[in-house]
Amino acid sequence: MNNYEKSGNPAYLAGIVLVAVIGGLLFGYDTAVISGAEKGLQAFFQRATDFTYTNGLHGFTTSSALIGCIIGALISGFMASRLGRKKSLFVAGILFLLSALGSYYPEFLFFEKGVPCKSLLVAFNAYRILGGVGVGLASALCPMYIAEIAPARKRGRLVSWNQFAIIFGQLVVYFVNFLIIKSHANDPDVVAWTNAVGWRVMFVSEAVPAALFSFLILLVPETPRYLVLRRQNDKAYEILSKINGENHARKVLQDIIETVKEERESLFSYGWMVVFIGCMLSVFQQIIGINAVLYFAPRIFESMGVSNNMLFTVIMGVINISFTLVAVFTVEKLGRKPLLITGSLGMALGALGVALSNVVSLPALIPVISIMVYSACFMFSWGPICWVYISELFPNTIRSQATAWAVAFQWIFNFIVSSTFVPMYTRSPFFAYALYGIICLIAAVFVWKLVPETKGKTLEDMTALWRGKK
Repeated sequence: MNNYEKSGNPAYLAGIVLVAVIGGLLFGYDTAVISGAEKGLQAFFQRATDFTYTNGLHGFTTSSALIGCIIGALISGFMASRLGRKKSLFVAGILFLLSALGSYYPEFLFFEKGVPCKSLLVAFNAYRILGGVGVGLASALCPMYIAEIAPARKRGRLVSWNQFAIIFGQLVVYFVNFLIIKSHANDPDVVAWTNAVGWRVMFVSEAVPAALFSFLILLVPETPRYLVLRRQNDKAYEILSKINGENHARKVLQDIIETVKEERESLFSYGWMVVFIGCMLSVFQQIIGINAVLYFAPRIFESMGVSNNMLFTVIMGVINISFTLVAVFTVEKLGRKPLLITGSLGMALGALGVALSNVVSLPALIPVISIMVYSACFMFSWGPICWVYISELFPNTIRSQATAWAVAFQWIFNFIVSSTFVPMYTRSPFFAYALYGIICLIAAVFVWKLVPETKGKTLEDMTALWRGKK
C-alpha cells in the first residue's frame, strides 16, 4: 500500500479546492467591478433624453446585483439538493459569463449601441441581477463544496482560502480597473473614453475567469456527502479514498451514512438555535459595515482628501489579502472564536477612529489608517471565519437548507447596508462609523456568549452537538 492509499493524495485535494475557489474569486470580482465602473456608467446614462438618471437610480443600478445575490442564495439550497453541488456551481459560472457579456453590451439585439435610454437601463440592470444570482449561488455553494470535500483537520484552512479568493478577486478587479484607466491616461479626452467605453471593458473583463471556472468545474467530482444522500456510496468511497486514504475513508463514509439516513429533515429538526446562530453570523458580517467601505472605497478616500484614490484602493486591497492569509494559517491553530472576537474589537477601534476624525481636526492620514485597520481586522476574522462557520455549523441533513437561509440573510443585509451607507455618510460621517463601531462590539459579545467552537470537529460531529442541545 503506497502513501496515497494510507493518507490520501494532497495534490488531488488541492486541485479540487483550487477550482472551487475560482468561484470565490468570481464572487469578489463581480461585486467589486462596479467600484471602478460606476462613475463612467453614471455619466453614460445621464446623457439619456427620455428620462432623468437621478442619484436614486444610480444607487439602485450600482447595487442591483445584490437583488440577484438574494435570489441566488435563496435558491441555492434547492439547487444543491436537486442538482448537486457541482452542477449548481456550473450554473453559477454560466450566469457570471452571461452577466459579463451582457453588462459590456446591453444593447445586444434590441438597442442602438451607445444610445442610453430607459429600456437600456432596464436591460443593463437585468444583466447585473443575473450575475448577482451567480454570486448568490457561489457564495453559498463554494464554501459548502469545500467543507464537504475537505478532511476535518484541514477544513477551516481550506474554506478560508475561499475568502482569500474573494478578496483576491476584488484586488484583481481594482488593479484591472486601474490599468484600464491608466492605458488611456495620455488620451486627450480620457474622461470621454471612460464614459463611453471604459466601463464596458471593466465589466467584460470578468468573462475570462467566468469561462475558465465554467470549464474547470466540470472536471472536479461531486462531494461525497451529496453522493451518499443520493445513495451512491461506492462513488463517495472512491473520492474519500483519494482524499483521506483507504483506511480512514471507510470510517468517514460510515459516519456520513449514519448521519444521512433521512434524505431531508425540516429546517428546525435540531432546534431553532443552530439556524438562529448561523443567520446572525451572516447578519453581523454585513451590519458591521465592511461592504460600505469596499464598494465605495474610491469615493471615501477622495472625501478624505486623498488625491490618487484608485491607487489607495489598490493598496487597501493588498492589505486585505495579506490579512486574509493570517486567518488561513491560524484558523486551525487558534480556532474560530478567538479570531472573530479579536477581529470585532479591532474593527471597533478602526471604525471609532474614523468617527472621531470627523468631529476632531486630525491629519488625513489618521482616518486613512483607521479605515485600513478596520478593513484588515475584518479580513482575518469576519471575512473568512463567517464562511467557515456557515459551511460547517449545520448538520448534514439540513445543511443545504440552512446555508441557503444564512447566505440569503447575508445578502439582504448587504443590500440594506450598501443602500443606506451613502445617505447616512452624507448626513453624518461620525454617526455612520460610530454606529458600525458599536455593532462590532455587540458582535464580539454575541460570538463570546452563543457561538460554539468548531475547530477539529467533523461535519458529522455537528449533528451530535446540536441534537444534544435540543
